[in-house]
Amino acid sequence: MSTPTITSLAFLTPGNFADDDPYTGLEETLQLFEYGERLGFDGAWIRQRHLEHGVGSAAVFLAAAGQRTERIELGTAVIPIGYENPFRLAEDLALADVLSRGRLQVGFSTGMPHADLLGDLVHDGDWRGFDLSYGRIARVLDNLRGDYLGGPDTVIHSPGNVQRPRLQPHNPGLVQRIWYGGGSLRSVRWAAEHGLSLLSGNIVTGEGTDDFTTAQLNLLAEYRRTLSAGTAPRVALGRVVVPFDSADAAGRARYRAYAAGRHERTLAPQGPKRTLFAPDVVGTAEQILEQLTADPVLAQVSELRLELPYEFHREEYEQILHDVQRLIAPELGWRPASVAAQETAVR
Repeated sequence: MSTPTITSLAFLTPGNFADDDPYTGLEETLQLFEYGERLGFDGAWIRQRHLEHGVGSAAVFLAAAGQRTERIELGTAVIPIGYENPFRLAEDLALADVLSRGRLQVGFSTGMPHADLLGDLVHDGDWRGFDLSYGRIARVLDNLRGDYLGGPDTVIHSPGNVQRPRLQPHNPGLVQRIWYGGGSLRSVRWAAEHGLSLLSGNIVTGEGTDDFTTAQLNLLAEYRRTLSAGTAPRVALGRVVVPFDSADAAGRARYRAYAAGRHERTLAPQGPKRTLFAPDVVGTAEQILEQLTADPVLAQVSELRLELPYEFHREEYEQILHDVQRLIAPELGWRPASVAAQETAVR
């Protein structure tokens, strides 16, 4: 079995906030992005969640995060495309990307959580007959490419300016930084066919197997088999990793209870879609390293993304990131971005 070698380390956070005080939670999430950058993490990602105590617009949040950070990649995992207008979303993402100086990493999915409540609020007409799946993501990609609208002589007039119309601001590099959160063979094939990078986390569909690891290895193999020759999109693996080396006794008890409460779902496929869940990786750094180095999926990727638990507090998130950065990631071959930058400057 090959040993994992991680060259890119990121984290994904839910952006929790209290119902009666959303500002404090959102501000603490921005501070977590700043903290991750100081530790040398390569990426900081936010979930997009509708009707919940979390970030409802990843583009808006990442525009703010871009003003609070300088180097770290800013990602969203994932935007449920069924609730989005492809052109307006492309505008928002392009603007946030320019403000961050080209650091956005944009992840999509085709799921529609809470569709029974949100569908009629978002769409006019019978939205159940609309293409709210892969075709809608393809439309976002088309808009981000920035092709001119109309014919070669089509122009628009605005005060002091005449120009050919296309999505503005236009940053041609953004369309190369699009990811898909793929959990099924069909979804990873679509991502590969369209040259998108792949996010694979701790939830997959059991197709032909009841074993999570086997299913995820099959997804990676199918994705790479489908890629066009000469293309090299990125692949990032998500794992819930919770070290408690520097946690106090109460924190350790909380982490153990968290993992125990989610363990039963990992024992067999769940629901009609046969959803498979990976066990959370919780314990001391030594115990976590033993599990990660034995993970055959991690050995096939170079990018690891820590999926931070829901409903934890900022201090707990910071402790998790600190312990991973200091005790775990270096043993997997990773170096903080600031160290790598200094060595590059010396050379």
